Amino acid sequence: MIIRRRRALRGALAATAATLALTATAGIAVASGDPAGADRARATAVAGAEHRAEGARRAGALAAEEAPVETPSFAMMGVHKQTNEGYLYFPDREGAFGPRDHIAASFEHLADVIDVDNDKDGWGDGTWFLHKDGTLTYHWFSDDGQQHSKQVGTGWNTYRTVLSPGSVGGAPEADLLGVDAAGVLWSYLAYPDGTLAPRTRVGGGWEQFDQIAGQGDLSGDGKPDVVARDKAGVLWLYKGTGDYKAPFAGRTQIGGGWNAYDRLLSVGDLDADGRTDLIARKPNGDLLRYSGTGGAPAVFQAPVKIGTGFQIYNLL
Repeated sequence: MIIRRRRALRGALAATAATLALTATAGIAVASGDPAGADRARATAVAGAEHRAEGARRAGALAAEEAPVETPSFAMMGVHKQTNEGYLYFPDREGAFGPRDHIAASFEHLADVIDVDNDKDGWGDGTWFLHKDGTLTYHWFSDDGQQHSKQVGTGWNTYRTVLSPGSVGGAPEADLLGVDAAGVLWSYLAYPDGTLAPRTRVGGGWEQFDQIAGQGDLSGDGKPDVVARDKAGVLWLYKGTGDYKAPFAGRTQIGGGWNAYDRLLSVGDLDADGRTDLIARKPNGDLLRYSGTGGAPAVFQAPVKIGTGFQIYNLL
């Protein structure tokens, strides 16, 4: 009961903050081009919507204690290619996304959005924002519903890909991975406030991949994995090891023909079965879901079309 009441209060505070941010901060961000204001608006909107959904999902529950959620569900963000304004798509828990939520702020500055669920409640509680100028910021909500923000570092535009499949070092917090322009993979262990430990070199050769995605366990061993598509359209699975110095084992081929898609990404569990899923977009804007099977080598089920018209966005 205490847990449910605390989360209900947390959701109410976040929802109030979202209303204030979207009516005040977002308008300023459009006018001034303020990246920090746009980041705050997006983070607050996500927190408000996700915790309202959490409250509704848990309403009427009788259990006083809840097991940790190992595969969270995150919002997908689309930045409109013409207006640069943001649109959030939240999982409908049935395998697709609900109606989009518009954030009337310019996200022209934004290169990527990386959500994490460090408290294992199934919803995002922190977000790294990677800016095109190389600035990396972190926004998070504490248990009392207060929003916090800090600049983590600069120079991150040296990386062609940045992602977080989860905790690669075994700590509760999700960590970051980056692939630099030379194709070298680096790992960064993260602290609760988004601060990062000095990077560790993992290895080279990652320049052969043009898409890398992952959010959680794909192989069924409890460790976060990633998939990577090479330039010939072959998709490879890299199983997690739990060792941040060598976070992935040798690769396993999943299949070919994946160059039919221009974007691969994961928002975690999209169909509410407790397994990590993959989202793929065709150049014509069709969006497909590859539901996770929970084990290897067949880590994905057959694709299911879940939307159209997504070619108007840069999907983050």
